[in-house]
Amino acid sequence: MNDFVAINVETIRPETVADRIARVLREAISGGELRSGVALRQDELAARFGFSRMPVRDALRLLESEGLVTIHPTKGAFVARIDAKEIAEIYSIRSLLETEALRLSYVGLTTADLDRAATFLAQIDAEKDVGRWGTLNKQFHMTLYGACQNERLIGLIATHHDAADRYVRVLLSSLDYEQQSQEEHRALLKACRDRNIDAASAILQRHLLEGSRKLSTAAQSS
Repeated sequence: MNDFVAINVETIRPETVADRIARVLREAISGGELRSGVALRQDELAARFGFSRMPVRDALRLLESEGLVTIHPTKGAFVARIDAKEIAEIYSIRSLLETEALRLSYVGLTTADLDRAATFLAQIDAEKDVGRWGTLNKQFHMTLYGACQNERLIGLIATHHDAADRYVRVLLSSLDYEQQSQEEHRALLKACRDRNIDAASAILQRHLLEGSRKLSTAAQSS
Protein backbone atom coordinates (compact mmCIF):
# COMPACT_ATOMS: atom_id res chain seq x y z
CA MET A 1 0.00 0.00 0.00
CA ASN A 2 2.82 2.42 0.79
CA ASP A 3 4.34 1.81 -2.64
CA PHE A 4 0.97 2.59 -4.24
CA VAL A 5 0.56 5.83 -2.29
CA ALA A 6 3.99 6.99 -3.48
CA ILE A 7 2.84 6.94 -7.13
CA ASN A 8 2.39 10.43 -8.59
CA VAL A 9 -0.86 10.05 -10.53
CA GLU A 10 -0.17 13.22 -12.55
CA THR A 11 2.77 11.50 -14.24
CA ILE A 12 0.58 8.71 -15.64
CA ARG A 13 -2.67 10.56 -16.41
CA PRO A 14 -2.87 11.13 -20.19
CA GLU A 15 -3.32 14.69 -21.39
CA THR A 16 -6.89 15.33 -22.50
CA VAL A 17 -7.99 17.53 -25.38
CA ALA A 18 -9.13 20.12 -22.80
CA ASP A 19 -5.68 20.01 -21.19
CA ARG A 20 -4.02 20.64 -24.55
CA ILE A 21 -6.31 23.56 -25.37
CA ALA A 22 -5.79 25.02 -21.88
CA ARG A 23 -2.03 24.71 -22.27
CA VAL A 24 -2.03 26.65 -25.57
CA LEU A 25 -4.33 29.35 -24.19
CA ARG A 26 -2.35 29.57 -20.94
CA GLU A 27 0.84 30.22 -22.89
CA ALA A 28 -0.88 32.84 -25.06
CA ILE A 29 -2.23 34.65 -21.99
CA SER A 30 1.01 34.42 -20.05
CA GLY A 31 3.01 35.57 -23.05
CA GLY A 32 0.80 38.60 -23.66
CA GLU A 33 -0.63 37.43 -27.00
CA LEU A 34 -4.09 37.35 -25.42
CA ARG A 35 -4.39 40.51 -23.34
CA SER A 36 -6.57 41.30 -20.33
CA GLY A 37 -10.22 41.70 -21.22
CA VAL A 38 -10.08 39.88 -24.57
CA ALA A 39 -13.19 37.78 -25.23
CA LEU A 40 -12.65 34.03 -25.56
CA ARG A 41 -15.60 32.81 -27.66
CA GLN A 42 -16.14 29.08 -27.51
CA ASP A 43 -17.31 28.71 -31.12
CA GLU A 44 -14.31 30.62 -32.49
CA LEU A 45 -11.88 28.66 -30.34
CA ALA A 46 -13.51 25.36 -31.30
CA ALA A 47 -13.12 26.22 -34.99
CA ARG A 48 -9.51 27.33 -34.50
CA PHE A 49 -8.49 24.20 -32.58
CA GLY A 50 -10.59 21.86 -34.71
CA PHE A 51 -12.53 20.35 -31.80
CA SER A 52 -16.05 20.56 -30.46
CA ARG A 53 -17.10 23.22 -27.97
CA MET A 54 -17.11 20.78 -25.03
CA PRO A 55 -13.31 20.47 -24.56
CA VAL A 56 -13.00 24.22 -25.16
CA ARG A 57 -15.53 24.84 -22.40
CA ASP A 58 -13.65 22.48 -20.07
CA ALA A 59 -10.36 24.22 -20.90
CA LEU A 60 -11.84 27.62 -20.10
CA ARG A 61 -13.16 26.32 -16.77
CA LEU A 62 -9.70 24.98 -15.95
CA LEU A 63 -8.15 28.36 -16.73
CA GLU A 64 -10.84 30.04 -14.64
CA SER A 65 -9.77 27.90 -11.67
CA GLU A 66 -6.21 29.18 -12.21
CA GLY A 67 -7.33 32.81 -12.21
CA LEU A 68 -6.41 33.39 -15.87
CA VAL A 69 -9.96 33.51 -17.25
CA THR A 70 -13.18 35.09 -16.02
CA ILE A 71 -16.46 33.43 -17.06
CA HIS A 72 -19.64 35.54 -16.93
CA PRO A 73 -22.95 33.60 -17.00
CA THR A 74 -24.37 35.67 -19.87
CA LYS A 75 -21.38 37.45 -21.45
CA GLY A 76 -19.04 34.49 -21.78
CA ALA A 77 -15.34 34.06 -21.07
CA PHE A 78 -12.66 36.75 -21.01
CA VAL A 79 -8.97 36.91 -20.25
CA ALA A 80 -8.95 37.95 -16.59
CA ARG A 81 -8.16 41.52 -15.65
CA ILE A 82 -5.75 41.20 -12.75
CA ASP A 83 -5.48 44.33 -10.65
CA ALA A 84 -3.15 45.31 -7.82
CA LYS A 85 -5.51 43.82 -5.23
CA GLU A 86 -5.60 40.46 -6.96
CA ILE A 87 -1.83 40.42 -7.41
CA ALA A 88 -1.46 41.02 -3.67
CA GLU A 89 -3.90 38.17 -2.95
CA ILE A 90 -2.05 35.70 -5.20
CA TYR A 91 1.32 36.50 -3.65
CA SER A 92 -0.06 36.48 -0.11
CA ILE A 93 -1.42 32.97 -0.69
CA ARG A 94 1.85 31.91 -2.31
CA SER A 95 3.78 33.15 0.72
CA LEU A 96 1.62 31.14 3.13
CA LEU A 97 1.69 27.95 1.07
CA GLU A 98 5.31 28.05 -0.01
CA THR A 99 6.86 28.85 3.36
CA GLU A 100 4.91 25.94 4.84
CA ALA A 101 6.01 23.64 2.02
CA LEU A 102 9.63 24.72 2.47
CA ARG A 103 9.50 23.97 6.21
CA LEU A 104 8.05 20.53 5.50
CA SER A 105 10.52 19.86 2.71
CA TYR A 106 13.91 21.11 3.85
CA VAL A 107 14.81 18.13 6.07
CA GLY A 108 14.30 15.77 3.14
CA LEU A 109 16.11 17.88 0.54
CA THR A 110 19.11 16.03 -0.85
CA THR A 111 22.28 17.46 -2.34
CA ALA A 112 21.00 16.29 -5.72
CA ASP A 113 17.77 18.28 -5.20
CA LEU A 114 19.70 21.42 -4.34
CA ASP A 115 22.07 20.95 -7.28
CA ARG A 116 19.05 20.58 -9.56
CA ALA A 117 17.61 23.81 -8.20
CA ALA A 118 20.94 25.52 -8.93
CA THR A 119 20.76 24.23 -12.50
CA PHE A 120 17.43 25.99 -13.00
CA LEU A 121 18.97 29.26 -11.78
CA ALA A 122 21.79 28.88 -14.31
CA GLN A 123 19.22 28.25 -17.03
CA ILE A 124 17.36 31.43 -16.08
CA ASP A 125 20.61 33.38 -16.37
CA ALA A 126 21.25 31.97 -19.84
CA GLU A 127 17.68 31.98 -21.18
CA LYS A 128 16.87 34.71 -23.72
CA ASP A 129 13.27 33.64 -24.32
CA VAL A 130 11.07 35.54 -21.85
CA GLY A 131 8.40 32.92 -22.36
CA ARG A 132 10.60 30.36 -20.57
CA TRP A 133 11.38 32.45 -17.50
CA GLY A 134 8.14 31.75 -15.67
CA THR A 135 8.50 28.00 -16.24
CA LEU A 136 12.10 27.94 -15.02
CA ASN A 137 11.20 30.08 -12.01
CA LYS A 138 8.43 27.63 -11.12
CA GLN A 139 10.76 24.63 -11.55
CA PHE A 140 13.31 26.20 -9.21
CA HIS A 141 10.76 26.81 -6.48
CA MET A 142 8.97 23.48 -6.86
CA THR A 143 12.30 21.62 -6.60
CA LEU A 144 12.78 23.09 -3.12
CA TYR A 145 9.29 21.99 -2.05
CA GLY A 146 9.32 18.53 -3.63
CA ALA A 147 10.27 16.66 -0.44
CA CYS A 148 7.38 18.05 1.62
CA GLN A 149 5.34 14.81 1.31
CA ASN A 150 2.07 16.71 0.79
CA GLU A 151 0.73 16.35 -2.74
CA ARG A 152 -2.32 18.53 -2.09
CA LEU A 153 -0.11 21.37 -0.91
CA ILE A 154 2.15 20.97 -3.94
CA GLY A 155 -0.91 21.05 -6.20
CA LEU A 156 -2.16 24.30 -4.66
CA ILE A 157 1.27 25.89 -5.02
CA ALA A 158 1.50 24.83 -8.68
CA THR A 159 -1.94 26.34 -9.36
CA HIS A 160 -0.93 29.70 -7.88
CA HIS A 161 2.36 29.67 -9.77
CA ASP A 162 0.37 29.19 -12.99
CA ALA A 163 -1.93 32.06 -12.04
CA ALA A 164 1.10 34.29 -11.42
CA ASP A 165 3.10 33.15 -14.45
CA ARG A 166 2.48 36.13 -16.72
CA TYR A 167 3.25 38.48 -13.86
CA VAL A 168 6.52 36.69 -13.19
CA ARG A 169 7.41 37.37 -16.83
CA VAL A 170 6.47 41.04 -16.49
CA LEU A 171 8.42 41.24 -13.25
CA LEU A 172 11.57 39.74 -14.72
CA SER A 173 11.47 41.32 -18.18
CA SER A 174 9.81 44.73 -17.80
CA LEU A 175 10.43 45.84 -14.23
CA ASP A 176 14.21 45.34 -14.10
CA TYR A 177 13.90 42.71 -11.36
CA GLU A 178 15.72 39.76 -12.88
CA GLN A 179 19.08 40.42 -11.18
CA GLN A 180 17.48 41.07 -7.78
CA SER A 181 15.26 38.01 -8.15
CA GLN A 182 18.23 35.80 -8.96
CA GLU A 183 20.21 37.16 -6.01
CA GLU A 184 17.27 36.32 -3.74
CA HIS A 185 16.99 32.86 -5.30
CA ARG A 186 20.66 32.17 -4.64
CA ALA A 187 20.39 33.41 -1.06
CA LEU A 188 17.42 31.09 -0.58
CA LEU A 189 19.32 28.16 -2.05
CA LYS A 190 22.35 28.85 0.18
CA ALA A 191 20.17 28.94 3.30
CA CYS A 192 18.72 25.57 2.28
CA ARG A 193 22.22 24.15 1.77
CA ASP A 194 23.17 25.48 5.21
CA ARG A 195 20.04 23.81 6.65
CA ASN A 196 18.98 27.15 8.12
CA ILE A 197 15.23 26.92 7.73
CA ASP A 198 14.49 30.15 9.62
CA ALA A 199 16.74 32.14 7.28
CA ALA A 200 15.38 30.31 4.22
CA SER A 201 11.77 31.03 5.22
CA ALA A 202 12.53 34.71 5.84
CA ILE A 203 14.30 35.05 2.47
CA LEU A 204 11.39 33.35 0.67
CA GLN A 205 8.83 35.63 2.33
CA ARG A 206 10.82 38.76 1.44
CA HIS A 207 11.27 37.50 -2.12
CA LEU A 208 7.53 37.07 -2.65
CA LEU A 209 6.65 40.30 -0.83
CA GLU A 210 9.03 42.34 -2.98
CA GLY A 211 7.73 40.75 -6.17
CA SER A 212 4.17 41.52 -5.13
CA ARG A 213 5.07 45.10 -4.26
CA LYS A 214 6.72 45.79 -7.60
CA LEU A 215 3.87 44.27 -9.57
CA SER A 216 1.18 46.08 -7.57
CA THR A 217 2.97 49.39 -8.07
CA ALA A 218 3.18 48.76 -11.81
CA ALA A 219 -0.51 47.78 -11.98
CA GLN A 220 -1.58 50.95 -10.15
CA SER A 221 0.43 53.14 -12.51
CA SER A 222 -0.77 51.45 -15.71
